[in-house]
Amino acid sequence: MKSIIKIVGLSLVFLTFQACFVAKDYVSPENIVEEENFRTDQIPEDSLNMAEVSWKEIFTDSFLQNYIDRALENNIDIRMALQQIAAANEYVKQGKAGYWPMLNAGADYTLSYPSKNGAQGAMLTQTGKDHVNIYNLSGNLSWEADIWGKITSQKKAFQASYLQTVAAHQAVKTRLVAGIAMAYYQLLAIDEQIKITESTIETRQNSLETTRALKEAGAGNITSLAVQQTEAQYLGAQAILLDLKNQARLLENTISILMGDEPHGIERSQLSDQHIESELKIGVPLQLLSNRPDVIAAEQNYRQAFEMTNVARANFYPSLTIGANAGVESLNLDNWFNANSLFANVFSGLTAPIFNGRLIKTQYEVSKIQQEQARLNYRGALIQASKDVSDALFTYETATEKIDIKNRQKELLEQAVEDSQILLQSGYNNFSYLEVLTAQENVLNASLDVINARVEQLNSMVDLYQALGGGWR
Repeated sequence: MKSIIKIVGLSLVFLTFQACFVAKDYVSPENIVEEENFRTDQIPEDSLNMAEVSWKEIFTDSFLQNYIDRALENNIDIRMALQQIAAANEYVKQGKAGYWPMLNAGADYTLSYPSKNGAQGAMLTQTGKDHVNIYNLSGNLSWEADIWGKITSQKKAFQASYLQTVAAHQAVKTRLVAGIAMAYYQLLAIDEQIKITESTIETRQNSLETTRALKEAGAGNITSLAVQQTEAQYLGAQAILLDLKNQARLLENTISILMGDEPHGIERSQLSDQHIESELKIGVPLQLLSNRPDVIAAEQNYRQAFEMTNVARANFYPSLTIGANAGVESLNLDNWFNANSLFANVFSGLTAPIFNGRLIKTQYEVSKIQQEQARLNYRGALIQASKDVSDALFTYETATEKIDIKNRQKELLEQAVEDSQILLQSGYNNFSYLEVLTAQENVLNASLDVINARVEQLNSMVDLYQALGGGWR
């Protein structure tokens, strides 16, 4: 027994030393993207990445904070992601247990009636018996040595899979926070548009009544066409109001579902109460690696594929198994637990594949292909991340500039309405009432555009926060 253990021990020392030539150590791929190609105009290298700021500091509206809190607690996708993490954690435990020996125990009873013409039957006949009872109670212990790093690689693959599910959960949180914020801002914008439209309807109703009165009074420049156009404009504003109220209800339902609730009304503040208080600094491009959950998940997926390639490579080499078997066995139940019924075996062996229908080689080649696919997916995630950041930043800058332009346009159109009404009342050069209507329609559209530009600015800020991986902290 001692000699067997000594030989096995020496073999393990030698073979473990050789393992470093089989299992490779994971190194994060370099130059997977060119940092200088990140198309962003504002990259202060000493700045704090916006993504490192908690969402509670980004979204200061108390109603919105409450809705995000509820969503993070009750959202169905979040809860499913947590279940995925729990399942992956069980595989991590399995990977750690790969170093442990396997122990099985069993109890058997066998009743055998051998052929009387056979050797065993002939011997039984001499004893006056025609059957044999065998009672067996045994335990089996086996352990495979991790001589090529196969078990270690499997454990690391499980760990990478676990980290991937954690990152996937963080990605769900990021999308959820951004989704609720965008829906909430859009709802506030629609509220403002509803107010403007309702005010416009009231104004157009008064204009319609005035136009009808002027027509009946015989004003020369007021015709039936002017009355019809004024009424059509009034009805058009009512149709816009119906659409806006419907959009508000749909957004309320969307926010409710994101919170894991049945559809219900949403309490809210006003668009004018929303302020961007955090400085929009994105940090250096490489910070995307440490903040964006989908990028983290893509790298962990690549790492898992890398470790599984190690596992497939180790299958080419022989495996060393050490085992033991011990228990009690007896032909008579009375003597089952007698000292003479004890038995024990100790064994060890090397098993090496020779011909197996190319199974191992196929597994290895496929694992390399899957590893390359994972690397390309990782590169794609980084490229997409850089695009998302660039898109959000440019959109925010454009929306900010557009707000000033739209406000100026609205002011000019409001002045145009006042001027056209004065010209109409003075009868200047047969000035048409249709021109007044056109000016009023332009003011409504410009007012709605100002609100759209404002919510576009807010949403682009949310986009940038999400693109940088913010929201899960």
